[in-house]
Amino acid sequence: MNWKPNVTVAAVIEEAGRHLLVEETIDGDHVFNQPAGHLEEGESLIDAIRREVREETAYRFVPQALLTIQLWRHPHNRLTFLRFTFCGQVLDHDPTQPLDSGIIAATWFQRGEIERMRDRLRSPLVWESILAYESGQRIPLEILQTLS
Repeated sequence: MNWKPNVTVAAVIEEAGRHLLVEETIDGDHVFNQPAGHLEEGESLIDAIRREVREETAYRFVPQALLTIQLWRHPHNRLTFLRFTFCGQVLDHDPTQPLDSGIIAATWFQRGEIERMRDRLRSPLVWESILAYESGQRIPLEILQTLS
């Protein structure tokens, strides 16, 4: 068997003390996540996070730093995820743009609201990413290289 982790990207987006999360349906459950998704063939990590934020929130995302690189194994299905989480700003919201399949809404939440709904977060990576953001952890984007 050929094992490989699922490479994903996510964005911690904070504005005026509120974080942008997406509500989505996963296996019939309504959960909350940062805008996130899988790296697609031929994409750079930066291109992937810009695309995912746009598809899931209808905002244009400007990444400013790499926040965390997380390795996590889902306890139930045993899938492994290698997640590159970015932080940055959003611009140019298009309220007429349909959101990605499975996305119910993109909503801004206060930190306390997120903490109270931790049992409804898609994975522990969501909360850990917020804590990393709050700690001031930042890695310059120049660390990332995409070679053809």
